[in-house]
Amino acid sequence: MTIDERFERLMSAEDAERWRKAREEDRQLLVDTQRQIDKLSRRVADTNATITRLAEESRDTDRRLGERIDRLAEESREADRQLGERIDALVSAMGVYISKSPKSES
Repeated sequence: MTIDERFERLMSAEDAERWRKAREEDRQLLVDTQRQIDKLSRRVADTNATITRLAEESRDTDRRLGERIDRLAEESREADRQLGERIDALVSAMGVYISKSPKSES
C-alpha cells in the first residue's frame, strides 16, 4: 500500500477528493510555472545573444569610424602642408615682384 493510499484511508472520501483536486491543481501550477520559467529563460538567452551581437557590431563600427577619422586627419594634415607651401611660394613670388618693380617716389 502506498503512502497516498494510506492517507486516503485516514481521510473521509470528501476530504480525499479535495486533497486529490488540490494536489492536481498544485501539479498543474508547477507545470505551468516551469513552462513560464523555461520561456523566460529562452527570452533572456535570446536577449543576451542580441546584446552580444549589437556590442560586436558597435565595436566594429567604432573601429571603422576610428580608421576613417585617422585617414581624414592625415588628409587634412597633407592639405594643410600643401596650402602652407602654396602660401610660402606666393609670399616669395610677391617679394620678388615687389623687389623688381620700379620704386616710385612720392
